[in-house]
Amino acid sequence: MKLQKILVIGCLVVVGSLISGCQKPVKTANAKQDKQIFTFIERQELPTADISLATDEVSFITLNNIYEGIYRLDQNNVLQPAGAVEAATISADGRVYKVKLRKESKWSDGVPVKAKDYVYGWQRTVDPKTSSNQAYMFRPVKHAQAIMNGKMDKSTLGIRALNDFELEITLEKATPYFNYLLALPAYFPQRQDIVDKYKTNYAKTDQRAVYNGPFVLSDFDGPGIDTNWNLKKNPTYWDHKTVKLKKIKIDVVKDANTALNLFEKGQADDTYLSGDLAQELKNDPNFIIQQFASVFYLELNQKSPNSPYKNENLRKAISFAIDRKTLVDKIEMNGSTVAKGLVTADLAFDPETHQDFVEETDNGLLYDPKQAQNYWQQAQTELGIKTLKINLLVDDTDNSKKMAEFLQAELADTLKGLEVEITPVPFAVRLDRSNKGDFQIAAAGWSADYADPSSILSLFTSNNPYNRGGFSDQDYDTAVKNAETIHTNNPNVRWHDLLTAERIFIDKMGAIPLYQQGEARLRSEKVKNILFHSTGAKYDFKWTYIA
Repeated sequence: MKLQKILVIGCLVVVGSLISGCQKPVKTANAKQDKQIFTFIERQELPTADISLATDEVSFITLNNIYEGIYRLDQNNVLQPAGAVEAATISADGRVYKVKLRKESKWSDGVPVKAKDYVYGWQRTVDPKTSSNQAYMFRPVKHAQAIMNGKMDKSTLGIRALNDFELEITLEKATPYFNYLLALPAYFPQRQDIVDKYKTNYAKTDQRAVYNGPFVLSDFDGPGIDTNWNLKKNPTYWDHKTVKLKKIKIDVVKDANTALNLFEKGQADDTYLSGDLAQELKNDPNFIIQQFASVFYLELNQKSPNSPYKNENLRKAISFAIDRKTLVDKIEMNGSTVAKGLVTADLAFDPETHQDFVEETDNGLLYDPKQAQNYWQQAQTELGIKTLKINLLVDDTDNSKKMAEFLQAELADTLKGLEVEITPVPFAVRLDRSNKGDFQIAAAGWSADYADPSSILSLFTSNNPYNRGGFSDQDYDTAVKNAETIHTNNPNVRWHDLLTAERIFIDKMGAIPLYQQGEARLRSEKVKNILFHSTGAKYDFKWTYIA
């Protein structure tokens, strides 16, 4: 066994600005404490506060701040021991990790966080009875895939408690990015006694869970319905002296103009901006742009044998009919960029040449109305149709509806006989309908969990639960599988596998990439040290404070 240095994978930026003007001196400790309240505007309700069931950005942000796993990315962009007291020792073959847990780490009810909590949490997520869409994240762990397939019992998962404060993790094969996974919400511990107590109501409100992170969830009345919830400083957190914020108030405001009004009145410290507002306010001193390793795309439901979206020419016709540059320049207007493929730019680089993955694939998601019409004519012949009515499922935010209206006009103008109907629904409803396959075409997005193309490419393998459209291609599956299993210790061959998978996906147009997400926000200059991650959970508020 040997101690290996933790490699930092991913991108993190500390966002802040220097405060200007004069500040009145703080007279007492109480005054300093009282002002440490941060009000943050979200666009969507919180779909779940259950670690095993979370699949979305809003949930991951909340979970990342109310829980903590073995590691946490710090303000210097380094993976630091968090639930662990030191870096894991890793065997020479890269398959066995031994982790010493921090004895002073406690749950919000004062109970120590123990090794058994990690064992239970991981087993609960991979258990088919939980129906977790995050289970696939555990594929590197020994027996995880067999458990998910119902062929082995969850107790055989490659994690065991050596004692109350020491874990042993065994992988199927050496996994280059596994350290980074240990900082993600899916790998956080969970308390079996609390889950057993509340059963199907576990984590449905803030009172029906316990927390081990810098904050605790409060004033949360239910997933998908509550438009206001708070994160309060956790007094039992092992590093609570580092945490400056007393409370984070999270308000859901779906109308960008209303959100801006709250910011201008001093009733919000941080808010998103719609595209048109971003253009108007781009010179404001509080204006910031954040770039994500997130791709937004149209997912086409190909699961039904009679689905027209199984037709490759139809999918290509839709893709070639979309002017992505106009979409990002005139509709999004928030720092988003045209998607060059499924994998995002600045995520991963060739281990030999250091060239960006997207430059090597050179997919060229082109806007070509004539080519689109040719594909449409072929699709019409193959499907035996002259007209087709499409239902486009989108979130009910301003930006999503504007994007949908743009796509509606683009497709109708270019592909004669194609009609688009728009169905805007709340975020949680859109996720639920997508998971159930209750859609024709859905606007969706995916953020890389770790800085490797496999974090996005694995999404569309045939058996991945997040592959909601049901795209399936044997050659694609093989390329991704080879990268994740056979060639894990051969970086150059593995890189080629990933490039092959990307090219197959775009050639088949398994889904239709639209843009890489950017986000324009207004953030008060008094807010300091919000840690922003381009991969994984977006925000970490542990080090945030009000100046």
